[in-house]
Amino acid sequence: MSQTNKKEVTVDSALSTKDGRWPIFIRLFILLTAASVLAELIGTVSIALGPIGKINIIPMIFAMVIAVIFTPDALGRVVAPIRQFCSEKEVHLSENIIMLMLLILGVKLGTSAGPNIIKIIESGPALIFQEFGNLGTMLIGLPFAMILGTRREAVGATVSICREPTLGLISEKYGINSPEGLGVMGTYMVGNLFGTIFFGLLASLAANTGIHPYALAMACGMGSGSMMTAASQSLAEAIPTMKDEILAYAATSNIMTNVTGLYMECFIAIPLANKLYKVYSKMLRRKEA
Repeated sequence: MSQTNKKEVTVDSALSTKDGRWPIFIRLFILLTAASVLAELIGTVSIALGPIGKINIIPMIFAMVIAVIFTPDALGRVVAPIRQFCSEKEVHLSENIIMLMLLILGVKLGTSAGPNIIKIIESGPALIFQEFGNLGTMLIGLPFAMILGTRREAVGATVSICREPTLGLISEKYGINSPEGLGVMGTYMVGNLFGTIFFGLLASLAANTGIHPYALAMACGMGSGSMMTAASQSLAEAIPTMKDEILAYAATSNIMTNVTGLYMECFIAIPLANKLYKVYSKMLRRKEA
């Protein structure tokens, strides 16, 4: 039996009983609480970029970086006590806990849509049709991902910008440990680290393209609160005379994306991504995974 298989057996046996899970859960809870407290103490850091605008680095990003540093594959290999406190067992258990957190988040998103239903109706059909623009991440990203060598991971990674609703949908449909789950988690993690910075800069630059500010504001609502905030604030700073309208359209669009985007991905994006995957596999002369 290989060393990797031995580790998996040890982790599974530790999590197989109730008594074995509790010590692991307590250590994981302490680590997550410590990372959250440290991130909140740091707070939101704004970095001015001159005429382009500014970048807001929110506590969520700091919490994620802190958690990554203390994983067994990072600082834990250098500092022995950390490796003993956070081992593969805690990492394995966190994969199961994330599903519970996504359920709670899904309820929160659902309850936020109801009080804003009037705003959604008043915004007209534009907010509904703009959802088709979210298919661009898959139509453009899927062939590039496959050319770079990915297989079924490309379906999960490019079906959307892969925020929490997509993470939950792919996890339920394919499983978080599947190739599709690996792809969506990869995009999710990269989005957490670089998405806020990227969209903050992109919105500032897009203000000079001549596109109507309302259209740009609706584009800011891509289903991520942190990314939407960074993009809309940067756009509002670039066009201060329409600041209130930009923030209102961006917030409503973000709600719409969270509500309707899930159905768009479930019934259109994922089936279309699977069909395109078969077509590109034949074009690239690959055997289907």
